[in-house]
Amino acid sequence: MASLASSDPEVTSPAPLESPSGDSTSRKRVGLNLFWRTFFLLSVLLFGSILAWLQTLRALEFEPRALHTAQQIASLVNLSRAALVHADPIARVSLLKTMADQEGVRILPREPGDRFELLDSTDLGLRLTEELTRRLGEGAIVAQSVNGEKGLWVGFTINGDANWLLMDRSRFTPAGGRTWLIWLATAGVLSLAGAAVIARLINQPLKRLSYAANRVRDGDFAASRLDEEAVTSEIREVNIGFNRMAQKLAKLEQDRAVMLAGISHDLRTPLARLRLETEMSVSDEIAREHMVADIVQLDATIDKFLDYARPDHVTLTPVNLRGVVTSCVYAVQDHRELQITMEVPEDLNVLADEVELARILSNLLENARRYGKTSDTDVAHVDIAAKGREEWVLLKVRDHGPGVAPEQLSNLIKPFFRGDSARTAAAGAGLGLSIVDKTIQRMGGIFALANSSSGGLVAHVQLRRAGGADAHPRLQRPQVKRKLPPLAGRS
Repeated sequence: MASLASSDPEVTSPAPLESPSGDSTSRKRVGLNLFWRTFFLLSVLLFGSILAWLQTLRALEFEPRALHTAQQIASLVNLSRAALVHADPIARVSLLKTMADQEGVRILPREPGDRFELLDSTDLGLRLTEELTRRLGEGAIVAQSVNGEKGLWVGFTINGDANWLLMDRSRFTPAGGRTWLIWLATAGVLSLAGAAVIARLINQPLKRLSYAANRVRDGDFAASRLDEEAVTSEIREVNIGFNRMAQKLAKLEQDRAVMLAGISHDLRTPLARLRLETEMSVSDEIAREHMVADIVQLDATIDKFLDYARPDHVTLTPVNLRGVVTSCVYAVQDHRELQITMEVPEDLNVLADEVELARILSNLLENARRYGKTSDTDVAHVDIAAKGREEWVLLKVRDHGPGVAPEQLSNLIKPFFRGDSARTAAAGAGLGLSIVDKTIQRMGGIFALANSSSGGLVAHVQLRRAGGADAHPRLQRPQVKRKLPPLAGRS
């Protein structure tokens, strides 16, 4: 029997499909698409190559630059020494002034009390000092400051007199970090542009393939054709294979549609005759009403076969959830193996197909009748509850049976799977919950199964709410209960 209220508070406990915002799709996995992943990997490869070449060039450039710098300084010192040795005292003063004004080179006497700081102990500084000492003799000194004055100072002797040759250090400074940074930035920008072009060329055919696969999934075979004249041979072969597959799937879909339409058409005529014979031949008014209602249900199911024959035609209308639940409960209310309690608000409307929604509820009730019986009474106690949450409606159908092993929950919606070890009364083909899941997805909803904390399996259905729209019911049930004969052994 069925009642309209539920005393079990757990029927309206939080469901797996519920979230604080009411939207079960709020948690999504974040990831990179193929373009950005390819671009990132190419960028890492190119930057690594640029840095490796940069270090190689700096290493190859170091030794020639050190030798060239040492040669220039040594030549300048030797030329200055020769000029001063062979110049008379009057011309020597003019020569020193000209060297200072035009070349930025000064020659100063080296005093015993001069304080100097040797050249930096860098690789270039040590190599330069070593080469100048070899070229100018052991007494040569290379310093970066003398008496606090910065510059490139070279100590040498002229006829036994110690002197300093001072020049601008920037003339012999190698390419600094800023120069290398500019070249690195330029090469990096060009490399990123090239990586973006390459990633786009790689990603474009796959993007077209993904789009075409989505169109095939939605049944639009005409818009899924790929270019069979692609330049790349591998992509061309994939496109040709995909087009042939889509053509074969389109033919199979067309054959299926023709077959379903033919079966539905052939069943309509005998059903019409059966209804006419029932209304004319059955004298019992109550039995006649129930037989006519069953024939109407069969006719509505045939309508769905015709809808399946037109997969591109999906119409969702506002449906009163309580009316559909009441209709399904009424059909099994006198079943001796079922006891149903129901708590569904009267003004709760959902966007759905009424016949499909009735099939969902009927499958869930039949699943509970078969597998949700309590061990002590051999009766399935089923609780049906629904409530609205923002743009969604959450419906729960719960039995009080043995439940299902947690590792088998995800397999229950697979076709032909039966959890025999946990729900032993398996007599069906294992398609009921699979049909429920596919039908709910077709209507834009979500389906999930979970074990109740106090025992039993709970089916959670989430459908979009229809707001305040008017619902026009298609399914009708006479408001008269069957009078079943008493059970054996009872009066």
